[in-house]
Amino acid sequence: MAIEQIKMPQLGESVTEGTINRWLVSVGDKVNKYDALAEVTTDKVNSEIPSSFTGTIKELIAAEGETYEVGAVILTIETEGGGTEEAAPAPQAETPAAAASAAPTAAATPAPVAEDGSKVRYSPAVLKLSQEHGIDLNQVAGTGAGGRITRKDLTKIIESGNIPTAATAAPAAPAQAAPAAAPAPAKQAAPAPNVPVVSGDIEIPVSGVRKAIAANMLRSKHEAPHAWTMIEVDVTNLVNYRNSIKNEFKKKEGFNLTFFAFFVKAVAQALKEFPQINSMWAGDKIVQKKDINLSIAVATDDALFVPVIKNADEKTIKGIAREIGELAGKVRAGKLTSAEMTGGTFTVNNTGSFGSIQSNGIINYPQAAILQVESIVKRPVVMNNGMIAVRDMVNLCLSLDHRVLDGLICGQFLQRVKEILENTSKENTSVY
Repeated sequence: MAIEQIKMPQLGESVTEGTINRWLVSVGDKVNKYDALAEVTTDKVNSEIPSSFTGTIKELIAAEGETYEVGAVILTIETEGGGTEEAAPAPQAETPAAAASAAPTAAATPAPVAEDGSKVRYSPAVLKLSQEHGIDLNQVAGTGAGGRITRKDLTKIIESGNIPTAATAAPAAPAQAAPAAAPAPAKQAAPAPNVPVVSGDIEIPVSGVRKAIAANMLRSKHEAPHAWTMIEVDVTNLVNYRNSIKNEFKKKEGFNLTFFAFFVKAVAQALKEFPQINSMWAGDKIVQKKDINLSIAVATDDALFVPVIKNADEKTIKGIAREIGELAGKVRAGKLTSAEMTGGTFTVNNTGSFGSIQSNGIINYPQAAILQVESIVKRPVVMNNGMIAVRDMVNLCLSLDHRVLDGLICGQFLQRVKEILENTSKENTSVY
């Protein structure tokens, strides 16, 4: 027999943590290699963690709804024929020294015991909160998996002001829980504001996906000094060209030729000419990426996903249109893989799809910029000859990380995108 560990995997480039959305197994379950163990949410993708071993679930260490760093042990499995327990000890096993150091505490304050007779274990985050606020964990009913006390349980108690305290102080309380048995949540969230709920209000639980999005957006806004600029583009010729071939294209290719494909192609071409925009902040250096991999935002009813078009500069407008449709379909069907969410170097967001004409996007961290493609609208425009004409106009809004980029290079980049789009026509442009 051997005890093997399952750790929080890295579900994509730049992903540093994941949230256990739901366990798909219980203690004592038999699993085969590659069986799904848990649903995990990151800021980029929903995914399942497969088992690396065949065996029996020994302990679910991580709690549902909590966020853990990549590499944190979240579960243990007892396998057969893979070695000995000494060779691969369970993470919760106490060393003789640890047992000895815990003995005085056990004598002073008996360790809590679960219904099955095993010692209750708390995550370091729960222990820290309980110590800071003097909460007696023996008097707290947990709502996590198997009755485990979660950080949310303590936050609710703290907000209520009705804090259960121990009769006697226990300075050595941290020793009652083997901290190694439960990985610390990746981030300590600030206590939620006390929002009054009155009759008729609807309380909507925050999903794992929404929590991950919130954490990544907060990090981007806190770490990257955002700046913003906008340019107006006359896309009348592009609109006429696309409208003249869209029906024939759909009949021949079997998928739609969208306006967005033209914008993505123009951005990819401009990034090739202004590679500084295709960069990332890396602390002591700026990394200018060789490949042009464009992230595109795709929304569902309750979440936002950002799949990636790899090497977009090497693809035709037709190829980009096909990939946009395929990736959007996978997002809405819940079939997008983590590989299709990684490697993005610049984001193009089709905010115009829901009628927006101007917006200030939050940068997709750690990228250096995001471009919002707004709605194409007909407006009266003064032409070069002084005449007024109705033209198809669109606003392109660029948010940039001012640590990496300055207004000059971003202005030149936007001017180049504008030039490409305004010169898109039947005479100048092929979709193949």
